[in-house]
Amino acid sequence: MSARSLLTTINARLLRLLLCLAEATLGRRGIKKGAPGLMTGSDEKVLVVERKVVEQAGMFQGLTFDVEHYLPRLLAPGVPRFMLRSEAETNPDFKQLIPYVIMSCDGKILSYVRGRRAGETRLVGCRSIGIGGHINPTDEMPLYDAGFRAAYDSAVEREVAEEVAIEGGHHDRVVALLNDDSTEVGKVHLGIVHHWQLDSPNVNKREQMMTQMTFMTPAELHDVRESLETWSQFCLDRLQELTDCGRCVGT
Repeated sequence: MSARSLLTTINARLLRLLLCLAEATLGRRGIKKGAPGLMTGSDEKVLVVERKVVEQAGMFQGLTFDVEHYLPRLLAPGVPRFMLRSEAETNPDFKQLIPYVIMSCDGKILSYVRGRRAGETRLVGCRSIGIGGHINPTDEMPLYDAGFRAAYDSAVEREVAEEVAIEGGHHDRVVALLNDDSTEVGKVHLGIVHHWQLDSPNVNKREQMMTQMTFMTPAELHDVRESLETWSQFCLDRLQELTDCGRCVGT
């Protein structure tokens, strides 16, 4: 092999090594590969509705229990859409729909602290009583089909299953909607609050970002209220109504 060929081979190997190191580094930082090029976690597509849809139904601050008024309008065929999260996070003309699942068993509420790996960095270190997250597109989500509500329910089940493993059954009810325009996070999000009544307290985390996960009584949660994220504070303050609705409001 000539000196020129040897040099070419070494350069090619070095280039492959550098690419592998770069890919490994990006993976540790939570950056996903995409085609073409690289796509960051913030460039995933998420489910949104236009803010004016909420305004037309009646804008509110905090919780509303009028699920049957709002939810059919939000999930009507052609109303939800997917857009890049990087755009949705900075555009208050849209609200990202976030299922927010409160789990209870034997009078206690599942609670956890968002760790450093939390997808929403602005909430790291906050205690939460809501499980869920952004809804991403799948082949089973027909946005212009009358069956979108069933697709949404399935997406919620998948999202929760990615974060926790539940042993036993559960009873699911949509009990409220949650809006908070007083914070930067809240301005671009709209919560759909679910209450899951669990048959068993055996719940194990699957997401590394969830720490200190435990069931707490309402009194214990009130003792640490100031450590709760804003949405959880809203829910805790009306927890009795939420859990009562969970026994009487259908999905």
